[in-house]
Amino acid sequence: MLYDYLRRGVQAGVIAGLAYGLFMAFVANPLSEYLHHAQHDHGHDHGHGHDHAHAVSETTTAIVSVGSGVLWAIFLGGVFAIALYFLEPALPGRGAGSAFVLAGAGFLTVSATPWLVLPPAAPGAEQLYTVELRLAVYVGLVALGALVSVAAIGSYGRVASRHRALGLVAATVPIVATTVVLSTVAPTIVSHPELAGELVSAYQAMAALSQAAIWAILAASVSWLERREATSTAGVVGPNDRRSTSS
Repeated sequence: MLYDYLRRGVQAGVIAGLAYGLFMAFVANPLSEYLHHAQHDHGHDHGHGHDHAHAVSETTTAIVSVGSGVLWAIFLGGVFAIALYFLEPALPGRGAGSAFVLAGAGFLTVSATPWLVLPPAAPGAEQLYTVELRLAVYVGLVALGALVSVAAIGSYGRVASRHRALGLVAATVPIVATTVVLSTVAPTIVSHPELAGELVSAYQAMAALSQAAIWAILAASVSWLERREATSTAGVVGPNDRRSTSS
């Protein structure tokens, strides 16, 4: 059973990784290059040799982006599948619903909560603290994000049995409260003195949306793979129906 989950998670990671790698190659990398040039508009022409080296560098960056995107998503897919195997009975929803709840919790834990204090750094960013301190802060924020996710899911479970809409409202309370508090008290850790605020906001929004898309694609792909296997094996209860078999 766990093997089936892990296999689907890795397969979903490949799907999400290819999508993310292509996004990096054709959207994120060109935007990063544009931001880099925006900081050096007064630069001088370095001739044909520089242009050729720059083209080679862009090609290498694109290849590395696709490869690293696939590997990162495969890792996330494996972790996601293992977490879904153990946590699925406690998650609200069934089938795809529980997968998307876990994906949302993963995004909130790994990305959204830490970014309230450590936002994605655009090219040319100035880091005001050491790598060790930023890493320690990130780990602490991941732990906080996990607690917020548990609180949100627990709040929904307690209230949704009486009214689903009120359950959704209850689930947003710990998320909104954490967002307000961290946004208010967090110090400035990353600054971009040479970039316009609009460009920085666009870059950070792109980073946030791309990570959210990875989690969404993982959940959708795992659910699709599970449904496909269930339809090809008549009479076998799918893994996402474990709760129904225990009742």
